[in-house]
Amino acid sequence: MNTLEPQRPIESTPIQTARDWLETHDSVALATVVSAWGSAPVPVGGQLVVAPGGDFAGSVSGGCVEIDVITEAQDVIATGAPKLLDFGIADDVAWRAGLSCGGTIKVFIEPLRVSDRDFLDSVLMAHRSRRLMAVVTNLATGARRLIDPQLAEDPELIARISAGDSGIVELSQGKAFLQILMPPLRLVLAGGTHVTQVLASLATRVGYDVVIVDPRPAFAGAARFGGVSVLEDWPEPAVVSTLLDTRTAVVALTHAAHLDDAALTAALRSDCFYVGALGSRKTHAKRLERLRGSGFGEDDLTRIHAPVGLAIGAKGPAEIAVSILAEIIEVDHGGTR
Repeated sequence: MNTLEPQRPIESTPIQTARDWLETHDSVALATVVSAWGSAPVPVGGQLVVAPGGDFAGSVSGGCVEIDVITEAQDVIATGAPKLLDFGIADDVAWRAGLSCGGTIKVFIEPLRVSDRDFLDSVLMAHRSRRLMAVVTNLATGARRLIDPQLAEDPELIARISAGDSGIVELSQGKAFLQILMPPLRLVLAGGTHVTQVLASLATRVGYDVVIVDPRPAFAGAARFGGVSVLEDWPEPAVVSTLLDTRTAVVALTHAAHLDDAALTAALRSDCFYVGALGSRKTHAKRLERLRGSGFGEDDLTRIHAPVGLAIGAKGPAEIAVSILAEIIEVDHGGTR
């Protein structure tokens, strides 16, 4: 069995970019959405990192107020003092920038210096090891601390961390931003097919931790997937069980019944939030009969989304990949399908 080697994401997160830039800059600025209401296009926790000179990565408003945030970030880099910015319908800047539809956001900009690299490394390590962590940042002083939920003592913080409820909190030291660092959503793709190539790229750009499993060397060539993690092995429970948790989606795409069945068996024995399988209704009916013969009941089988993907009339690998990712996102956000 191959050992899964962690891969660098196709699209770096703002935190990773900030860490990289601190290798060549003395200071950068990190802007974070700490409050959002109405039609704000980026949720609480959205981040934008800015380097001296104006280079930036990430987003706090989908383009609406980025110019203003980048300008303010240059001042934060120069002075070393954090800022809390408000943008809303009554704000001339926000009106000009495009939030006149009713969205309001608060953006906190904090300086990151070379001395903060250990903090960033801790955040990145928690992300890679899929550990739930939280950061509490004082909005007046910029002082921050990492919180391990297992060691937290404040009942309110524990409750909010458990619920994944990032936002502004009132603490004895004043107002602070509580950012919940949830483990990334993972997408396990059984089969290195043409659909997989597109789906892996799209999902990585959305922020998913993607792993491809296929025992066939011709399909499992790492060069076909642009740095995404690939296991050249059978997608059976013994292989993929360590990858499956409540923040994992599994999609069977091999076009080979025995391989798809192995992947689905592993998925149905886990508590992953999404299970999908490519194939026609006729193919899926035969698949269900095989899985019933393996001991799975109707409650188990109804978890499988098949034919996989939203019914958007998708044709060809690229459109099918779009429909699959759209359905996974819908389910993750509470959709019933």
